[in-house]
Amino acid sequence: MLIIVLPDIQHEDTLIDRARRGDKGALREIYTLYFPPIFQYIRLRIDNVQHAEDLSSEVFLQMLKAFRGKNAPRKSLRGWLFRVARNVIADHYGHAQRFRVMTLDEWLPSDDDVNPEIQLMRNLSQEQARQAVQALAFEQQEVIILRFGHALSIQETADIMDKSVSAVKSLQFRAVNNLRRILQETRIEQYDVE
Repeated sequence: MLIIVLPDIQHEDTLIDRARRGDKGALREIYTLYFPPIFQYIRLRIDNVQHAEDLSSEVFLQMLKAFRGKNAPRKSLRGWLFRVARNVIADHYGHAQRFRVMTLDEWLPSDDDVNPEIQLMRNLSQEQARQAVQALAFEQQEVIILRFGHALSIQETADIMDKSVSAVKSLQFRAVNNLRRILQETRIEQYDVE
């Protein structure tokens, strides 16, 4: 299982300050820390590994340009990087590119997480969960993956999706309810077949 470990906010702020001053070590550290989750996020949307690598690299090229100019992130480096990744995907494939749903182990956080939605997804067969997530609307898929797959906060998810916090909360609520409904219908259908 892939476990996503992201730095704490204070460390992120320090990295941003160092990178703004042109510290190459900070830029390398940002790349080392964030390339895996950015690549994974893009890979969830893009079937081709090389294209996902290229688009991930594009995110970090844009980051370098931003730090050289005046568009560098001021807060939430990881939120800024995910938003750039989302925009890079949209530039290449359009805004409605649906998430491909890989094995759940590739995007769910570690077993230590006690979030009920994540535990529900863990208890399902991978095929049931894959089908349920694929049945969601695009934005609902995205909010589920950002919130539960990448363990981003509501605020970070709102920034990435260019929505208000309340809109993301509402979207997440609808997504979780839709997942429950879809899974309940699937269970009823299974019992009818047997």
